[in-house]
Amino acid sequence: MSNEKNLNGPSSAGKFGSKLGFIMASVGSAIGMGNIWMFPYRTGQYGGAAFLVPYFLFVALFGWVGLSGEFALGRLTGTGPIGSYDYAMKSRGKRGGKFLGAIPLFGSLGIAIGYSIVVGWVLRSLAGSATGAIFRGESADFFAEMTGPFGSVPWHFAVVVLTVLILAGGIVGGIEKINKIMMPAFFILFFIIAVRVAFLPGTGAGYAYLLVPKWDQLLRPQTWIMAMGQAFFSLSITGSGMIIYGSYLSKKEDIVHSSILTAILDTAAALVAGFAVIPAVFAFGMDPQAGPPLIFIILPKVFSQMPLGGMFATLFFVSVLFAGVTSLVNMFEVCTEAAQKHLRLGRIPALLLVGTVVFAAGVLIEYEPYMGRWMDFITIFVVPVGAVLGAIMIYWVLGLPKIQAELMAGRQRPLGRAFGFFAKYVYVILAASVVVFSIAYGGIG
Repeated sequence: MSNEKNLNGPSSAGKFGSKLGFIMASVGSAIGMGNIWMFPYRTGQYGGAAFLVPYFLFVALFGWVGLSGEFALGRLTGTGPIGSYDYAMKSRGKRGGKFLGAIPLFGSLGIAIGYSIVVGWVLRSLAGSATGAIFRGESADFFAEMTGPFGSVPWHFAVVVLTVLILAGGIVGGIEKINKIMMPAFFILFFIIAVRVAFLPGTGAGYAYLLVPKWDQLLRPQTWIMAMGQAFFSLSITGSGMIIYGSYLSKKEDIVHSSILTAILDTAAALVAGFAVIPAVFAFGMDPQAGPPLIFIILPKVFSQMPLGGMFATLFFVSVLFAGVTSLVNMFEVCTEAAQKHLRLGRIPALLLVGTVVFAAGVLIEYEPYMGRWMDFITIFVVPVGAVLGAIMIYWVLGLPKIQAELMAGRQRPLGRAFGFFAKYVYVILAASVVVFSIAYGGIG
């Protein structure tokens, strides 16, 4: 195509230097707050080990064809959602791809605005754990103070600055380097916490909550819907973030293999977080509710009652900070790449623009109820639409032959006939159902 050469032009950010770096960056993008505060709660709420059956099935499917498709589209076009969707539409002689690509781009920007606030809370809680300030009174009061109007401006600002500084190093020196450090550290820290928690008296009820199967829950459609939503959003299939990481990937890499590894490691992160968090909550007779209260109110109460609780609270918030920052890096990169290519800015000016927009908009919604409504709007209405648009662009507009040819670059084994069927007729339909169920249930991810 005539525009392929322009799309695949050199990027000032660079390319991933290794397969490990690419996988760690992708895992870093996928692992987020949902792995920590939503997955363990939903597992117990919808059948314990029984919930894992549909969850694992959906993770396998979405990792196999969903992540693979987004990575392949990015590598094929060498750009983010605006350019990629435009490429797909022009392959059919149609216009409007840039407009459609702006939807998932706005989704990434919208999540970044709200997410940077939450990661600011994590940073402030980390400081409070290290100094003991979070334990001096009620954790609910600490949470109320930092989530009030303009309650965490310096912490919020510090997170945005940190993300910009990481990205200023480009792909190898910034994204790849930081994920190679933060992702292994995330697993190690959570493993340490999980081992310590295992020795607390009274954790049996927590393990039962996670592991004892309630098979009757599999007869409830809601169990399957929530498992699908958890898997879909946990893998960060948004029609934008994984496309941009794919655009920095070498043609020598086996995308399908990398996608499956990303899905496995993301699931492992959710499981280790569950074994670190839920048994500890049950050990002290507290409610394992999902959402910010679990991390910022309930767990500080748990740590305050543990020997060396301050140290373990610090380790916990360090690991959560790593999960949050690596996800933010991906969201910022999507927007930065768009500013570079479509506003014709240099990388540093583009980064500063994105950082300024994210922080300025975020300051106005730092008050937790405002931030909650903003994130509900983005995650219920914008992100799912962007994700299903991505699925349609990849497998129906661009089409299976072109995307399969890209997937075979760097791969020895054939994809098999089942791949095309599941991609076009199962994955795309399920992605569309995520939009419907997100609206119907007020969010499923």
